[in-house]
Amino acid sequence: MSIKKAILIELEREKENTKRIISRLKNEHFSYKPHEKSNTLGVLANHIVELHNWVDFVLTKDTFDFHTDYQQPKLSSVEELLQTLEADFLKNKAIIEQMDETVVFENWTLKAGDHVIVSLPKTGALRFLVTNHLVHHRGQLTVYMRLLDIPVPGVYGPSADDKA
Repeated sequence: MSIKKAILIELEREKENTKRIISRLKNEHFSYKPHEKSNTLGVLANHIVELHNWVDFVLTKDTFDFHTDYQQPKLSSVEELLQTLEADFLKNKAIIEQMDETVVFENWTLKAGDHVIVSLPKTGALRFLVTNHLVHHRGQLTVYMRLLDIPVPGVYGPSADDKA
């Protein structure tokens, strides 16, 4: 199996997992916060969807600087989140299909101005900053859902709500 195919399989599966979760949200819950130190459900859902598009940032850039490259998304409905998720997947799929596989071994740096947050091979950035980060925040969102009594879909197997 090629590196491209392996990346695409993982990205599509994670997109579908995110889609199952996002599709159960309600627009009226976007301002919900389980704790004063927590982000709102809307901010968290936006971040989860945006993380899927970080594939583009990792594979097409050598450096990403929060001070100059980052724009926080402000999608305000479940429909917008789902549309963006799908559009970003299609864009990332095209990038991966056209890339030279050796690009994943090139170095990538995440920084904030002059401060280097992390520098690692792009394959590691895909795993660490995209997939692992995405899975972490999706887990947080399922806790918000549970607290709001929104049925939580199974992601890597059935959930308690799937079994009910």
